[in-house]
Amino acid sequence: MRSYRTLFRTPEFTPFLLSFAAHAAAQTIGGLALGTLVFRATGSPLLSAVSMFGPQLAQLLGATFLLSGADRLPPRAILSSLALVFAAGTAVLALPGLPVAAVFAVVMAQGLIASLGGGVRAGLLNEILPKDGYVLGRSVFNMLWGLMQVAGFATGGALLALLPPRTCLLLAAALYVLSALGTRLGLTARLPRSAGRPSVSATWHTNALLWSSRPRRLTYLGLWIPNGLVVGCDSLFVSYAPGAAGTLFACGALGMFVGDVTVGRLVPPAVRPRLAVPLRLLLAAPYLFFVLQPGVAVAAVATAVASVGYGASLVLQERLMSLTPDHLAGQALGLHFVGMSTLQGVGASLAGTVAQLTSPATAMTLLAAASVTVTLTLAALGRHEEGQSAAPGTHPGALPEPAATDTPRRGARREGAQ
Repeated sequence: MRSYRTLFRTPEFTPFLLSFAAHAAAQTIGGLALGTLVFRATGSPLLSAVSMFGPQLAQLLGATFLLSGADRLPPRAILSSLALVFAAGTAVLALPGLPVAAVFAVVMAQGLIASLGGGVRAGLLNEILPKDGYVLGRSVFNMLWGLMQVAGFATGGALLALLPPRTCLLLAAALYVLSALGTRLGLTARLPRSAGRPSVSATWHTNALLWSSRPRRLTYLGLWIPNGLVVGCDSLFVSYAPGAAGTLFACGALGMFVGDVTVGRLVPPAVRPRLAVPLRLLLAAPYLFFVLQPGVAVAAVATAVASVGYGASLVLQERLMSLTPDHLAGQALGLHFVGMSTLQGVGASLAGTVAQLTSPATAMTLLAAASVTVTLTLAALGRHEEGQSAAPGTHPGALPEPAATDTPRRGARREGAQ
């Protein structure tokens, strides 16, 4: 599958994409409004960064307890329910006089349940599309996420100039409700991909199985760490340029859109694997120039160029899927999204701490240098891995055959009324 026309002719893809668009818009507008609200209330770059990205730290706990549900629960019901929970939580954040401690309690709870949503959504995409359409479909989702960020941050910045942050949070809550309706009405009810009940033991067992392969471990680390450190740079936009944070976020989203179009549609499949390292280096390198404390115009260009490097995630996700059997696709991708979100939360917290002690520009430069170092180290380890021949008759990173209780269930079979 190489054309967008074929992609959008695939049943359920378009309504799935539109429901995600509403979710992305809600998350973008709500995140900017919340970060602005916290910064105005506290004047702290650390608390502002953590309010926007810190909830992703809670996803690590969710991955420990909930992630087996990505393949063992009906996807339509879970996605629509999660959107409604996010709507309720965002509405609570808009309550006047809510203490900062209560704000963080709510957003951490949202982060906890969000750990399940990423795996369910990614696994469902892998089920809706044929295997050769996953990268193209994922790139469209990433491009839409970029467009929603451009529109959301631009709109959010304009709304915040006219309306209180709490009003913008209520708008975000309404968008979450719209996402829930789109999921419920636009998608076919499906049975879970794997049999059995979600449990802590099932989550731990499968996570350990996924982590047991060195090629998969290196792929996960490449997806998580460089990305997380650069998101730490992004989390300081509000404190680096309080009056132009929406512009910087929008330029970053535009660069991400360009990267996803290039990698997903224009780069031949045979060439994609060779771009993982260059794209990850591009992701961090422009932030090294923030040591010079550039003005908003130069900073916006640097952010846009750097964000093209987020296209590396498509390359590495494709590799991850090549190392993972279909019936564990949801949990494998869910583990990726949780790990990525957790490292983004770590990056934001680290960036906020360093900025509190030094300056936002210094913190962004240091995190970018760390990202470059990690990318080069993982590249060296990957070359060493490729130099070792796989055992005869095996595929690097292959998982053992599932037990009878893990038999995959695929297809658009109807589940009971919800």
